[in-house]
Amino acid sequence: MSAAFLDLPQFVSAAGTLRLPGSKSLSNRVLLLAALASGRSEIRDLLASDDTARMLDALRTLGVGIAPAGDGAFVVDGVAGALPVRTAELFLGNAGTAFRPLTAVLALAGGTYRLSGVPRMHERPIADLVDGLRQLGAEIDYLAGEGFPPLLIRPPRASAAAVVRLRGDVSSQFLSGLLMALPLRGAETTVEIVGELISRPYVEMTLATMARFGVLVQRDGWQRFSVAAGSVYRSPGVLPVEGDASSASYFLALGAIGGGPVRVEGVGRDSIQGDVRFADALAAMGARITHGENWIEAAAPGAGNLRGIDLDCNHIPDAAMTLATVALFARGPTTLGNIASWRVKETDRIAAMASELGKLGVRVDSGEDFIRVHPPGPTESLLPAVIDTYDDHRIAMCLSLAARGAPLRINDPRTVGKTFPDYFERFAAMTRPVPVVAVDGTSASGKGTIAARVAQALGWHYLDSGALYRLTALAALRAGAAGDDEAAVAAIAATLDVEFAGTSIRLAGDEVGDAIRSEEISRAASLVAALPAVRSALLFRQRAFRRPPGLVADGRDMGTVVFPDATSKVFLTASLEKRAERRLKQLIDKGIAANIRDLVQDLGERDARDGQRSVAPMLPSSDADLLDTTDLTIETAVAQVLDWVNEVPEKG
Repeated sequence: MSAAFLDLPQFVSAAGTLRLPGSKSLSNRVLLLAALASGRSEIRDLLASDDTARMLDALRTLGVGIAPAGDGAFVVDGVAGALPVRTAELFLGNAGTAFRPLTAVLALAGGTYRLSGVPRMHERPIADLVDGLRQLGAEIDYLAGEGFPPLLIRPPRASAAAVVRLRGDVSSQFLSGLLMALPLRGAETTVEIVGELISRPYVEMTLATMARFGVLVQRDGWQRFSVAAGSVYRSPGVLPVEGDASSASYFLALGAIGGGPVRVEGVGRDSIQGDVRFADALAAMGARITHGENWIEAAAPGAGNLRGIDLDCNHIPDAAMTLATVALFARGPTTLGNIASWRVKETDRIAAMASELGKLGVRVDSGEDFIRVHPPGPTESLLPAVIDTYDDHRIAMCLSLAARGAPLRINDPRTVGKTFPDYFERFAAMTRPVPVVAVDGTSASGKGTIAARVAQALGWHYLDSGALYRLTALAALRAGAAGDDEAAVAAIAATLDVEFAGTSIRLAGDEVGDAIRSEEISRAASLVAALPAVRSALLFRQRAFRRPPGLVADGRDMGTVVFPDATSKVFLTASLEKRAERRLKQLIDKGIAANIRDLVQDLGERDARDGQRSVAPMLPSSDADLLDTTDLTIETAVAQVLDWVNEVPEKG
């Protein structure tokens, strides 16, 4: 996977079974409480991700003994509420599940600590948590913007306060962090919530995890939470981490929009995670959902389409993002409300989702605490799009589902490492992409004619990739750009106004099918095709031709670079003399004068240039079928290619 981008082909179906990675939210809660507890804890199935790595690093810096125990397990030697290191600097990246609870714990721990993160973390509000902690005597200073990290924490003042008032309408992580820290006080403390408490299932998760470590929180509805005096954490011994219910949402959604069934293992009907109720939202949209003790399965409706819904998402704030993409494949609009917390996450998720979904050609309405998605009409299709991820793992994973309707380019795909490092590998294993037949070969080997006839026989789309390079060369010539001016030609390639319709090829509205076949443009196309920036500019445009029911693509690097996962790959060759004869006949038929000697020389030079270029040289893929067409008729060659195509079993 490139660090810069990942291209996702449109997929036609999805099915399979997935064992979920551990829950991020549970992983960091369990790590922190195991560190504060007395005794040794063995944590199993811990999520391996950026967020948990930040928590592990921070706890080790604070003197907590943590050692891997194999197979995703860790042994934590608890400090019984007394951190050994009383002065430290902690960098916590963009891990809110580490930053917020550590702020609360360290504010009551009696040491001096500096907490910082990435620039986005310094834009995420923390004032409500700090205000609550200050009511308990905490000494916390803002080191940059008021109300935002980075923070300087010093030993707290003595305080007899027994009640803390805390806003509940910005982030439930503030309440969770405060509750997990309160046993360090030793005194009975009650937290009163001001306003509505959002993301309540995450608070329930916190209470359940604290109970596993021996601390019971008494609550009065969702307004008052009390921790008794003398409450202390004790190791439960061995503690497995549930699979991540938020991560489950992407794959359950795959089953709902891709046919399915898709089964996720690691969470079930009795999960303590609120996001497990995402399955209920899918059922409300018409998906077929079944549950087991430790699994959930989703499939598309038995008949008809998914339907749009109007949903209050307070109970599934993270998983609700997935519904915004599922809405693209429903009949009627979907409105997701009570999602104001999206605006203070890794990015402003309401703005980001509205922007990226809009790139797909659909209408998206949004407000302070809602988003409404209008799917394409019955005769409309999603547009291929380049998706920005905003350094937000959930944006990347949610929007990947849109590949059910169009090819996508996901920028900065490695952001999924925050919670699901191998997400895209798992995604690819579950989905069956639109099939591709890649036909590569030398000039005049017959690949264009053969590929077009194979496409016609299969009823698939056809891509003449060489035409894009020829169109770029023609557009550069018309713009007065030098053929070796890489930046200028690449800029032209990136904004080509091209329309293919049957045998018609239009550039900026002009019919240019014959113009791009001239020898002048052929030579120029070979030159511009050797420019790396041009090839990069045209890469996604070529991949965007991959639409159902399938694509036959001809060129020089279709099987090696553009479609390395092609269902079938063919590389055509023919003798230089035979190819020159074919090209001479083509030119004579068009009334263009030429001689065989010049054509032999020109084709030989082009072969050398295409085969020796530094980027995407013309070479057969190691898994391509080779076909020498020197002595074959077009009909025989087409029949052979179709035989190879039909021999390939379908995935899924």
